Amino acid sequence: MKLVLATSIIPDGRQTSGNEIATAAILDSLRRAGVEVVVVGFRWPDSTPEDPDRTVVLGAVDVKTATASLGTKLRWLAKAVRSNLTFASAKLREMTPKSLRETLAGLEPYDGYVLNSVQLAGAFEDCFRNKPTMFLAQNVEHVTARENAAASRSFVQRLLFLREAALLEKLEQRLCSSARFVFTLSEEDRVALGVEDDRSVTLPLVARRAPDAPEPRPVLYDAALIGTWTWQPNRIGLDWFLEKVVPFLPADFSVRIAGSVPDDVSVDRPNIQFVGRVPDAVEFVRGAAMIPLISTSGSGVQLKTIETFELGLPSVATRHSLRGVDYLPPNCHVTDDPREFASAMVATAKSPQLVDGRAFYARQKRLLDARVRQGLEAMDGTRLERVA
Repeated sequence: MKLVLATSIIPDGRQTSGNEIATAAILDSLRRAGVEVVVVGFRWPDSTPEDPDRTVVLGAVDVKTATASLGTKLRWLAKAVRSNLTFASAKLREMTPKSLRETLAGLEPYDGYVLNSVQLAGAFEDCFRNKPTMFLAQNVEHVTARENAAASRSFVQRLLFLREAALLEKLEQRLCSSARFVFTLSEEDRVALGVEDDRSVTLPLVARRAPDAPEPRPVLYDAALIGTWTWQPNRIGLDWFLEKVVPFLPADFSVRIAGSVPDDVSVDRPNIQFVGRVPDAVEFVRGAAMIPLISTSGSGVQLKTIETFELGLPSVATRHSLRGVDYLPPNCHVTDDPREFASAMVATAKSPQLVDGRAFYARQKRLLDARVRQGLEAMDGTRLERVA
């Protein structure tokens, strides 16, 4: 079987976001199943394809809203309104549908598409109607947009998020209805999308690098967080942590926060430090006594949770951080109460207990491969029993 995986941003090996990590994991699983996969999508301006021989680059785009100029944002908005597209899909309209169809025709013969999330599929929806599709819903985007609207402090931004939510809900319904099979990353998302049990399944995820056996590590700070905080669902969780949890932490409890942070995020506590981009994410988190898992909104699965459990690191997690994960290691404390969250962070950091994450990784990978095969057989017209 030969499939075209259509994605907004092609893998470049850096895996700096949860979306990129999930895409790489599922792409690897498809290839382990014996599928020939060609990836089609745009690249970041400063990146190159990780696998150029099996990748078709549609062009270079920088779709980061947080760092875009006002003029660029207004151009994206005008394009979105004019074409009745979501803001995210309008950013990708850097080529014509005719050009994309010609590019896809040059890849023939192939059997179908894997539509990775809604952005590219929404920008060029008609281009993917000529063959069977599998839809990979990394998030329930319309739910996330509504949560973003509710959390927004700007009236204009709230209206824009509500517009996105309305368009995304209809788009997700169309993509799910037309797909032969739908993958989601959590059971909650599968239910929210309303896809029938016999043509959908939840995919457990793994980070690409298999974990090593636990070994002694230098503890350089009490807690570490890493993420793309300019992405609104992550920003909501960060705001919750800084505003609700941090006031209950002792003044000498050191927290390091890595990743891109919006300009208006700050905290007047010398023990809380923003360190920007770090050269090695794994070494950064391994330098912490414990990991706070602070997600409070959004859909899909929290890849930071997966990575923390694979590394065997002690953690304190909100319940929302555990969506899509049905295994809780003994060194993870779960609470949504800010005062208890802070207290658990302090207690965990005082006696950080490492566990062996290799069994978790192996279980996740085995289930991932089994469920990907289930979708592939549905593409072939074979119906299977649901994999447990």
